[in-house]
Amino acid sequence: MLVSAIKNIAIQIRNGAVALFLICSIVGCGNDIEKVKMFEPQELPAGVIRQARIQQSENGRLQMLMWAPVIEQYDRPRSETVYPQGIFARFYDGYNKPTATLKARYAISYDGRDEMMVKDSVVIIDLQRGDTVYLHNLTWNRMEHRVYSDQPVRSKNGDRVTYGDSFESDDEFRTPKIVHQRGTLEWTEEE
Repeated sequence: MLVSAIKNIAIQIRNGAVALFLICSIVGCGNDIEKVKMFEPQELPAGVIRQARIQQSENGRLQMLMWAPVIEQYDRPRSETVYPQGIFARFYDGYNKPTATLKARYAISYDGRDEMMVKDSVVIIDLQRGDTVYLHNLTWNRMEHRVYSDQPVRSKNGDRVTYGDSFESDDEFRTPKIVHQRGTLEWTEEE
């Protein structure tokens, strides 16, 4: 009698456990899209460089120095180089005299298209003219040796500020041009 009572209790516990398991399984079914994304394969860089310093010269003469905290090289789905923490570049006249600087919070180089785009708080300083140009983004076409942006631009030289619809120049910033200038505002600060 005692053995049969224990068997009945064990069967009820087992049946209850099976029922609980089935209920949890049914209630637990569903896909939280954010949790599923955690298990999808992520695109990882083929290579990473930290604290990079890149020097470009032509015929032994310094043309550019560029610094980047992080450089990531991707091979798939297309070949590109990403600078997720931005870049700082200094351009030279070929005789070790700096002519301009460029700073941006993000950059990407599309290796197959010979283009590089910098964006997010782009600042160009023309050290010879004293102009500072502020842009949202800037594209450098290596084959055409030009830089351009189709976004609004602001240029400051001393007290003079110029606004325009776009920007273009040769890639050494010798011929900068603000396209469709909307006006110039001059102001002086009072002490």
